[in-house]
Amino acid sequence: MELFVAQHSIVRKIWGKSDTILFIFAGASAEFALNKAVDWLYFTGKLPSDPLGRLFSTVRYARMIVFAPKAEANKAIDSMRKIHSTVEENRGAVIPDWAYRDVLFMLIHYSIAAYELLEEKLTESEKEEVYNVFYRVGDRMGLKDLPKTYTEWLPIREAHLIADLQKSEYTADLFNQYKKHLGAIRFRVLVEGQKLVCPNRVKVLLQFTDFSLLTPVVPMYKVSRLMKMDWLLKNILLPSDYKKQIEELDIYKR
Repeated sequence: MELFVAQHSIVRKIWGKSDTILFIFAGASAEFALNKAVDWLYFTGKLPSDPLGRLFSTVRYARMIVFAPKAEANKAIDSMRKIHSTVEENRGAVIPDWAYRDVLFMLIHYSIAAYELLEEKLTESEKEEVYNVFYRVGDRMGLKDLPKTYTEWLPIREAHLIADLQKSEYTADLFNQYKKHLGAIRFRVLVEGQKLVCPNRVKVLLQFTDFSLLTPVVPMYKVSRLMKMDWLLKNILLPSDYKKQIEELDIYKR
């Protein structure tokens, strides 16, 4: 049985732990709030009304692709494209190709950034492996002008950050929704976590400082995982309604 992602791929390690995934979507939630195409998710109303539910919906699709046989993964990708096509039909407009690429680029960047924050630095070949997986996702979705390699992607990613991000009324509203659904303390943790994985362009637009209150906490968290105590921190920091879903994200437990 052919897999979409090889059994021992670094991508499976990255997407097999809940804490890494949570940092991926912490960063992506900040960057997406700045994207010039964020109005598309306001058209459906799903993101502002239930940002956490939207997160887990996206996680389910991503993990379905990473851990599924190739045929099933391709079905999941096709389903994603069909869902977006339906939204386009309902709105009577087409989601720009660059907006699809931006989301794909977020998954690449934050997969690498989150893993390096919580685990260890990736080799160039491992980064290439991460890129290749998401390149194949984008290629299956029919996206145009995708660079072939990680090295070729880097300057294009920087260009997208400059061209496609802006602070708008949607940015402010989304962050208000994050705070509403998480509560003040958890929202503060979210923002401090975003500072650790977001690129400089995002931090500048959101007026984030370079210092994060979580910087000294991360080494302690790594120790807590070794002692099997990370569950205690997650219980404190995460909404109880989503604890079971978060637990199910842990495929690669220490």
